[in-house]
Amino acid sequence: MRNPIPALLAALSLAAAAPAAGPTGILFDTDIGNDCDDVLALGMIHALQTRGECRLLAVTITKDHPDAAAFTDAINTFYGRGDIPIGVVRNGPTPEQGKFNGLANQKDGDKLRYPHDLRSGADAPEAATLIRRVLAAQPDGSVVIAQVGFSSNLTKLLDTRGDDASPLSGPDLVKAKVRLLSVMAGAFQPIKGKRHLEYNVIKDIPAAKKLATAWPTPIVWSGFEIGISLPYPAVSIQRDYAYVPHHPLAEAYVLYNPPPHNRPTWDLTSVLHALRPDRDYFGLSQPGRVVVLDDGETRFEPAADGPHRYLTLTPEQVIRTTETLVQLSSQPPGPGPLDGGKGTHGR
Repeated sequence: MRNPIPALLAALSLAAAAPAAGPTGILFDTDIGNDCDDVLALGMIHALQTRGECRLLAVTITKDHPDAAAFTDAINTFYGRGDIPIGVVRNGPTPEQGKFNGLANQKDGDKLRYPHDLRSGADAPEAATLIRRVLAAQPDGSVVIAQVGFSSNLTKLLDTRGDDASPLSGPDLVKAKVRLLSVMAGAFQPIKGKRHLEYNVIKDIPAAKKLATAWPTPIVWSGFEIGISLPYPAVSIQRDYAYVPHHPLAEAYVLYNPPPHNRPTWDLTSVLHALRPDRDYFGLSQPGRVVVLDDGETRFEPAADGPHRYLTLTPEQVIRTTETLVQLSSQPPGPGPLDGGKGTHGR
């Protein structure tokens, strides 16, 4: 039998000699405040940027309350990246504050618990305008988008025309710059034996329908069934964030639904697949197209040339993927290779 060791060593040598791929530019589109998984997902992105795997280009928000943008800026500042641009929806479907976004205004004595500069979403640019500006500045085919809220912002982007940022229309700009849209939306398995109308879809059904039919790049959908199969262990919230007296991710989780409560990791899954698509955390369905019905139900129609797929999970993947989600979301702040050696607030 041929000895495989020399060939293996040669392959490893070639891999080591090959230039490392640059960090992935990511846009994070979130309804932060409607659930705590958005917050953990944002923490994951910061951890992966610290590791040199990604660069958070902007955060855009589909929750239409001024504290949503302010709390997002507080989280980014906690991780030492308070200059990340933030854009907001106008006339969005969920204008209430939410259970934890008020942490943006929390004070200890006369100082903000979580310092930040953006005090209100009213002072932030409109999301579609910001996305155009950010995409226009990126190399072609280099950007991934994780949409973990409603489709409101991205469908408004599709309606845009050429402007000072780019002469391209919204669809043409997306086609040029974006290589993947990773969406937390829909349900592709029965939930408790019944069809499930998933929240991110039903809160803006017209936008979800348009995204499914008009978005010009591949889409990978993380259905409701994926997040509930990967519950976040509450013991991590109680222990892994205690390296500082106050942590915005842990406090948001507790305010949303106090432990002991293992919250599903819906939004984290879309971020993980967007930034580590080749690490076998998930499987993928066959190609096809997601169809959004008038009541918000999502159906998958297989097609060999379809632009859509959805995530799947095996029992073995559940174990490894849960551990990865916990490790990344609870990673302490630290300067990454793109941060110019800047320190972080969260130390």
